[in-house]
Amino acid sequence: MSTTTHTTGPDAAGPGDSRAVREAMADRLLRAATRSGAQLVSEAAVLVQGAAVLADPIAGAVYSTPATAAADGVHAAAHPQDHPHHVQRPAAGAVLVLHPAPTLPAEHVGLVATTTAALLEVRGQRAAELRAEQMRLHGTLLRLLLAGHTTSVTDTVRAGGLTHVTLYRLTGPDIPTAHQVLWRAVRPSLAGHGGACALIGEVDGELLVAELHHGSDDGRVLRLVSRVSERHNLLAGLAGPLPLAETPTAHADAAAARHSATPAHRIVPADAVGNPQLARLLPPGPYTAWARSVLSPLTPDHRHLLLVRLRTGSAPRAATALGLSPGTVRTRLRGVAALLGADLDDITVQAHLLLALRAPTRGEDQSDGRPESDRQSRLEKLPGGILDTDAARTWAVGLVGGLEPHLRIALACWLRHHARTAPAATELHVHRTTLTTWLTRCAERLGQNLADAAVRAELHLALEATAKDGDDPRALPRRGGRTYRRL
Repeated sequence: MSTTTHTTGPDAAGPGDSRAVREAMADRLLRAATRSGAQLVSEAAVLVQGAAVLADPIAGAVYSTPATAAADGVHAAAHPQDHPHHVQRPAAGAVLVLHPAPTLPAEHVGLVATTTAALLEVRGQRAAELRAEQMRLHGTLLRLLLAGHTTSVTDTVRAGGLTHVTLYRLTGPDIPTAHQVLWRAVRPSLAGHGGACALIGEVDGELLVAELHHGSDDGRVLRLVSRVSERHNLLAGLAGPLPLAETPTAHADAAAARHSATPAHRIVPADAVGNPQLARLLPPGPYTAWARSVLSPLTPDHRHLLLVRLRTGSAPRAATALGLSPGTVRTRLRGVAALLGADLDDITVQAHLLLALRAPTRGEDQSDGRPESDRQSRLEKLPGGILDTDAARTWAVGLVGGLEPHLRIALACWLRHHARTAPAATELHVHRTTLTTWLTRCAERLGQNLADAAVRAELHLALEATAKDGDDPRALPRRGGRTYRRL
């Protein structure tokens, strides 16, 4: 928000306007418009002997004179019925709000508002003419950043010392419009803003936002991205802060996280991958030792590939996130499966892998002198003392303990069938529509997004930890044919 102060001059317009005075007023506004938008809004405030605010629905107050009028102006733009004494005009995608002195004639205030809004539109059109070229430059810089040419990007950006990146990947029904709105709200500049620089562009049909900074950001871009996401029905994944050299990793992580976004939670951070709550409850000694042993054959690239695959839920979606072909991803996953000696499509293996990848010391490999083949643990079964603890059972009961028996059985069966309804319904001997209805009830009662692959793995662990003798599809009592009756 920019502010500029003026004092009322001898030629300030007021009651008893003459043609000469109106021309002088228009001239003052025109001269202010040639300097800046902030100067123009400030001049309008002087001419109405009150306050003037240019309020953007996403960014809030763009310009305000005086500064203390910003909040009132934004509220007036959003709720005009609550501010009958304010004068408003649409201007360059925003709203010009004037709060004039009560003694000024309405005709004079209306003339100031109309002239100022028209000049703001002219400035906006001029900015739009330059915006296309600026957007192309941002798109080029984003592609260079993703290709690893960080030095070229930092040399272009005139804000020195930028070392980290926070990256957003957004998809939605109208990306071009959202791009324009976010651009106006962020007002990106290659000179940076408050020690940071935001790059915004459309890359491969997505809206990509990369905030370059010194290791931490002030949340400004996150707030604006959040507002635009709500307004334009976007879903976003967020990754970072990470060192600039790891931008390609952040790009893949953001896409993986976006697969967990829903209209209720439109921006999902990548560090929510896996079972963070459960991982904090597990005994650190046995848990980290098991995770280190399980992951010992894998390189960091292997582990990142697994994280993306487990978060997106399929090889084709992982390929999109990683910028690779599905065939390449499947080939690499087969190699990882061979190293682990496990079936990566098995829900138990996936759940255990997420636990292993969330372990705090997963990157370490402490050798104990034995051959690697003798030390490596298996993924199909957790060793004792990890999930069979009071804390883990309490977590599991809190997550799935409220489900009715038939919903528990149906959910567990569906998870074992890789979240496919048809084969699960066949094993349960119920119609697919019946199973779909039960799964909808499960999602509602658990408050979970069953489309999220990481959530499914977490639920599988909880169901395994709280398994009962009657949790078997054959135990569902029936009353003729496929009709199910409540236990």
